[in-house]
Amino acid sequence: MSLCPPYAPFFGFAGVASAMVLSTLGAAFGTAKAGIGIAGLGTFKPELIMKSLIPVVMSGIIAVYGLVVSVLISGAVVPNKYPLVAGFVHLGAGLACGFTGLTAGYAIGIVGDSCVRAYVHESKVFVSMVLILIFAEVLGLYGLIVALIMNSQVTGIDSVCQ
Repeated sequence: MSLCPPYAPFFGFAGVASAMVLSTLGAAFGTAKAGIGIAGLGTFKPELIMKSLIPVVMSGIIAVYGLVVSVLISGAVVPNKYPLVAGFVHLGAGLACGFTGLTAGYAIGIVGDSCVRAYVHESKVFVSMVLILIFAEVLGLYGLIVALIMNSQVTGIDSVCQ
């Protein structure tokens, strides 16, 4: 059995797709959910809309994490010189980044919606909203870090198919 079968790049590109699609789904959900709260806030206090865009911006950053991992993984996939173990590692890296991005986007959306609605009534909520959003964002950052560590482990494996 070959260490570099022709179907090995499938797993690498599945990691690329997982990172990009799942993290973007999380970012889209977070943006939509927080956007609903911002629209509700805008009807009562339109002057607070700009400060309330923080959850939307933080959701967008989650998609950037997936993009970074996708670009790094896709740059490492070389047809006919790509080991199967590298494909599995890249799949794991993409899933790690994608699922943490999905959950972080979900958390940002729920927290952003609730806190923006509370911000209409009490301005002291703003600081706690930002802190909670930072902790939700860090969930996606953890996935990015794990994916980068996993991707760095593949560099020694690439010489198997030379």
